Amino acid sequence: MSRIFITGSTDGLGLAAARTLLKEGHDVVVHARSRERAAALAEISPTALGIVIGDLASTTETRSIAEQVNAIGRMDAVIHNAGIYLERSRGETPDGHAKTLAVNVLAPYLLTAWITRPDRLVYLGSGMHRSGNNALDDIDWKKRPWNASQAYSESKLYIATLAAAIARHWPDVFSNAVDPGWVPTKMGGGGAPDDLEMGHLTQTWLATSDAEAAKVSGGYWYHRQRREAAAEVADAGFQDALVAKLAEVTGVRLFAERG
Repeated sequence: MSRIFITGSTDGLGLAAARTLLKEGHDVVVHARSRERAAALAEISPTALGIVIGDLASTTETRSIAEQVNAIGRMDAVIHNAGIYLERSRGETPDGHAKTLAVNVLAPYLLTAWITRPDRLVYLGSGMHRSGNNALDDIDWKKRPWNASQAYSESKLYIATLAAAIARHWPDVFSNAVDPGWVPTKMGGGGAPDDLEMGHLTQTWLATSDAEAAKVSGGYWYHRQRREAAAEVADAGFQDALVAKLAEVTGVRLFAERG
């Protein structure tokens, strides 16, 4: 059995993934943004390995999340499930970043750097990443007028690219991105047409399965099938430019050993 940490586990795909993994007998560490939100985990908390608390919009709290996870022990897999969708405004996190960028990109980047390296990493993408632009010169939306849909699309382009960059730099880790589809969660809305179950089962499969098809790296997945991502995702030059920009924005280098 595996030990898995899932960000954003209080509802939607994260909670569904946690329930599935617990039923399969795995050790699961779940995450809530606040102690108040942790109340939503009452159903599964008695069987969870642990609950960590922290707001991914804050670098300080993201660091605390990593420390809480590391204190529990090394994870076999981390599912970076947490995310936010269409923010009305750029917002301002405690560190001065656009909230969409902070939660959807900076937090998973920092957790990847700070949590003891697992065997498998799963990052939640979106088909909307194909509408994302290479806007690294204004990744934090300080120059452009705010566009919520474009900001979300760019964040998902960046996270799919980060997953591919990790696959290239860390050959000992299975790193993949998953498009769960437009599923009926709080984010997707009740009328969303895609299969909620397949959305989260792709995550859990990549995180734990011994099937050879799941033991791969650098893939972009939809319902357990590999799909072609936007061209930028597989572009080593864009990968390196993105990782360099994230290191500049956060002050944390992910691939320090490669200079």
